[in-house]
Amino acid sequence: MFERYGIRFTFVDTTDVPAVERAIEEQTKYVYLETPTNPLLRVSDIAAVTKVAHAKKKLVIVDNTFATPYLQRPLELGADVVLHSCTKYLGGHSDVVCGALIGNDKALRDELAFFQNAVGGTPGPMDCFLVLRGTKTLALRMQRHCENATALARWLEKQPGVARVIYPGLESHPQHALAKKQMAGFGGMVAFELAGDVAAANTFASSTSIFTLAESLGGVESLVEVPPSMTHASIPADVRRAQGLADGLVRLSVGVEHVDDLIADCQQALAKALATRTPVAAKR
Repeated sequence: MFERYGIRFTFVDTTDVPAVERAIEEQTKYVYLETPTNPLLRVSDIAAVTKVAHAKKKLVIVDNTFATPYLQRPLELGADVVLHSCTKYLGGHSDVVCGALIGNDKALRDELAFFQNAVGGTPGPMDCFLVLRGTKTLALRMQRHCENATALARWLEKQPGVARVIYPGLESHPQHALAKKQMAGFGGMVAFELAGDVAAANTFASSTSIFTLAESLGGVESLVEVPPSMTHASIPADVRRAQGLADGLVRLSVGVEHVDDLIADCQQALAKALATRTPVAAKR
């Protein structure tokens, strides 16, 4: 959309720091990264990316929505601006739509505030109240999100028909060591690939009872969605697959319910999905 106004974007894998450095051009205004990413939970080295960007006098903006300030603090790692979708974990109760930008530089904050006041969206008093209310229990909720997500991810790794489980807290995650270094916990988001097609993933997501079928995340209730047919459905299948989004990919926002109930719900939904799948890959 913004290309119509002469703004150009360079897309790069931000887990590859040398690739980020090569991608920075003279005209580049800032480096934007999300870590962990949605939905594949890739983790980028914030300090390393910031170092190469600042060497070329570029700003660094980090979307910290999945991690929250409780688990990861990009400003302490050198980032210039941190972005949060407060709709998610900061609000925590799926009842507010809000966003926030946080920075250490007063001049930059004042400039952003001017644009927000002049042409941007400003939250109402009730929106602010709901987010502030949510922050009071953020630490408690994130502890439970992390505990439940870790237990569920480890259970999924042992299930037949699950080709891959993606969670930064697992030793099998390619950036596990980095996540352990720059995060205080691994979050409440878990992704996994069914050894089947999109239909199998859809069957799983439509068969859960505790996990609600929805695209949002970060609330106290558990949610499930299928990126190939929901959040990322507009991406051509070949492009999506080339970027690592398998046909059987399922994304879970693990809530604060009892973990035994969450596992039991996944177990019965997985049985239904595997009974109707068209196998396309072996477990690896």
